[in-house]
Amino acid sequence: MPFAAVTYDIKPGFEAELAEIFGNFRRVKSDKVASETGEEAGRILSTAVFIRDDTLVRVIEYQGDLEAVARHMASQPGVREVEQKLKPYLSRPRETDTVEGFVATFQRSLLRTVAQISVRDLPTGA
Repeated sequence: MPFAAVTYDIKPGFEAELAEIFGNFRRVKSDKVASETGEEAGRILSTAVFIRDDTLVRVIEYQGDLEAVARHMASQPGVREVEQKLKPYLSRPRETDTVEGFVATFQRSLLRTVAQISVRDLPTGA
């Protein structure tokens, strides 16, 4: 299963406030991600958020098409709520009020995957 990591440029010194925002995150109703035509395009398996100083990173474990995952996230009420609550703490604004803006910001904020290793990649019975 691939992972994606997205960065947020934040003002330092607000770790507790940011932890509270993500701690109160409303989960999505389903892990299934639909394409623009309504067909299943993937799944969001897990997420994690990390923070240090002026950098916040959201890691997403997913299956399927990453752009469809970003589009799905853009339409989720919990994600939209978090994006709104983050605005006062951002050192660099994010244009996430529309699906297109969210997807463009997601792609610009995406970290390059350098390595990814999982026990799930081992052959069965190894």
